[in-house]
Amino acid sequence: MANKEHLDVVLVNPGNQSRIYQSLGPKLSAIEPPVWAGLMATFIRNCGFSVRIVDANAENLSPEETAKQIVELSPVLTAIVVYGHQPSASTQNMPAAGAICTALKEKNPVLKILLVGGHVAALPDRTLQEEDADFVCEGEGLYTIVELIQVLKANQVDYSKVRSLLYRDGGKIRRTPSAPLVKDLDNEAQEIAWDLLPMEKYRAHNWHCFGDLQLQPYASLYTTLGCPFHCSFCCIQAPFKCGEKVLGYKEGVNSYRFWSPQAIINQIDKLVNDYGIRNVKIADELFVLNSKHVIGICDLIIERGYDLNIWAYARVDTVNEKIMNKLKRAGVNWLAFGIEAASERVRDDAQKGFHEDKVYKAIEATKAAGIYVIGNFIFGLPEDDMETMQATLDMALDLNCEFANFYCAMAYPGSKLYEQAIKQNLPLPKSWTGYSQHAYDSLPLPTKHLSGLEVLRFRDQAFHTYFTNLRYLEMIHKTFGHKVVEHIKEMTSYTLERKYL
Repeated sequence: MANKEHLDVVLVNPGNQSRIYQSLGPKLSAIEPPVWAGLMATFIRNCGFSVRIVDANAENLSPEETAKQIVELSPVLTAIVVYGHQPSASTQNMPAAGAICTALKEKNPVLKILLVGGHVAALPDRTLQEEDADFVCEGEGLYTIVELIQVLKANQVDYSKVRSLLYRDGGKIRRTPSAPLVKDLDNEAQEIAWDLLPMEKYRAHNWHCFGDLQLQPYASLYTTLGCPFHCSFCCIQAPFKCGEKVLGYKEGVNSYRFWSPQAIINQIDKLVNDYGIRNVKIADELFVLNSKHVIGICDLIIERGYDLNIWAYARVDTVNEKIMNKLKRAGVNWLAFGIEAASERVRDDAQKGFHEDKVYKAIEATKAAGIYVIGNFIFGLPEDDMETMQATLDMALDLNCEFANFYCAMAYPGSKLYEQAIKQNLPLPKSWTGYSQHAYDSLPLPTKHLSGLEVLRFRDQAFHTYFTNLRYLEMIHKTFGHKVVEHIKEMTSYTLERKYL
């Protein structure tokens, strides 16, 4: 480990489970390893600099405790990494990130702070104006962090050559030219720096381990970055857009980058053999898409004979029998499908174009392969009314997936819904935590026909309806046993407090 007096950068993963998840935080919410911070650490090391990670979320550190650790490490640069494993995770963590900035400046005003991540990239100017940070990054951050370290270590005050950087110059905000996306993932960010993370702290989702309910040990990793689709509610591409322009991507085309199957199996080897990991999340926005990529990874896992419990995301129009069989043999026991809405009108408006028959066929084929299903549903998309939301709930009950996530449509910064909300002057949450699905001050978007509070009330009632449904509980008992049924009953005993209801 590098001497703290010569430490180049500390990467901070912010978080506040109690504020974001309320009573669900201590037991039911997953604790995810900070994949982006881990990838950044490897990239920084490859460039010859020393790095540490402070995972304030996993360690349950207050902003003051986090700042105290950073001050003791005395880095050249502190980078607060506000990324997440799902669209709201970046925005909902901004209050924690901002509080860390403030606490750090109070303890040591000289230390330099960079904010980087999905929310930051979506709203870089506003972030620099609102937070006690010296710099913000409007790209994915890898080149920006390394170039900023180089400038700071050289005791320069000219930041103009640090790409994708916003900084204050007197009373003005300066913006530098954009950095490209990292293209050679296998060699430049080949793995997560697992050795810098508190691996014993991470915990799987409760449903991921239905059966034995052994949530630890646990890890998650990416095999791809980005998504080629354009769903209106998604903000996943926000940190990639300026880098895509530098690389010559056409307007409206999303980047979608791959690690090789060999690079992925190298990470899985390390997780299994060094950390005893069995529960694995493939955090890609869409893993089951490119058959060659998916089958290549599955074949390498199958060759090793690992007994893994994996879950990943798929679309109802990207699965087929061959892939299903490979996935199951490799240990993919759960697939999450973005079904979103029952109404074709609602789905089409959200640019989620597929027909209802594909939903039923995909779910049927998945279950036939012995893979469990997480159905993801969204209430409150722009075309939703009470009738269409009820149809979505009815579809969820009819599909009777082993688990279901019920979301409200949120205007996440970086999404098309956010752009529309700003143009139409629609009411938005007053705090960034209000973009969390489970927060006390959660506030969904209104639809063309319903208020945000009507949507929120329907969502909370739908959750209770689904998980107390007798047909569902009977299926769970038959599939996983009495212990899991009791666990679900305990889960439904928690009531989320809602400020606006």
